Amino acid sequence: MSNVLVIGAHGHVGIHMVEKIGKTGDNVFAGVRSDKQFAEYKDMENVSPVIFDLNGTIEDMAKVYTDNDIDKIVFSAGSGGATGDDQTLIIDLDGAVKSMLAAKQAGITRYVMVSAMGADDRSFWADSGLHGYYIAKHYADVELRNSGLEYTIVRPSALTNDEETGKVDVIEKRVAGMNIPRRDVANFVVAVLHDDKTINHIYEITSGSSDIKAVLQ
Repeated sequence: MSNVLVIGAHGHVGIHMVEKIGKTGDNVFAGVRSDKQFAEYKDMENVSPVIFDLNGTIEDMAKVYTDNDIDKIVFSAGSGGATGDDQTLIIDLDGAVKSMLAAKQAGITRYVMVSAMGADDRSFWADSGLHGYYIAKHYADVELRNSGLEYTIVRPSALTNDEETGKVDVIEKRVAGMNIPRRDVANFVVAVLHDDKTINHIYEITSGSSDIKAVLQ
């Protein structure tokens, strides 16, 4: 049994993630911005909400880790589509990097990043309408890969609210039009957390025909 902190637990993927991780028997700490969001987790099994401020200091973040005996971290936070590039840099890039540095300070090694498909493919960034977002995701991933942490990077295609299928494809290069239900991204992260063979790997995932556990074999 692990103590898992999900950073960005109130996001559209994060909310599914904490619920699904809790059902595996792990203790889940749902990192949120405000205690006004705590009530949303009261009926979830093995889930405890905690304040985790990506605008805070590295020391503040490390204290949340140590106070709750965290041994695995999932970063699923994002500034959201309604904000400008400044908030994308603050949350998606600098917030992510600070959370990695805090993990090292707290002696935590396992770190799972929910990134974005194509974060290494500059060829489409400028025309994506999300140029700043992809830059932030790219360099957050680079920092994680160079951090010395036991990382896994999960890069989903475009996210939908469709029902989960439990099936994905892992691809080598992004193709326009691909998408995946948010719940299946959450399912994939749950599987990654319980499979040490995924350490130091990057997975670009989209809806597909293969069972998640089979993909990870």
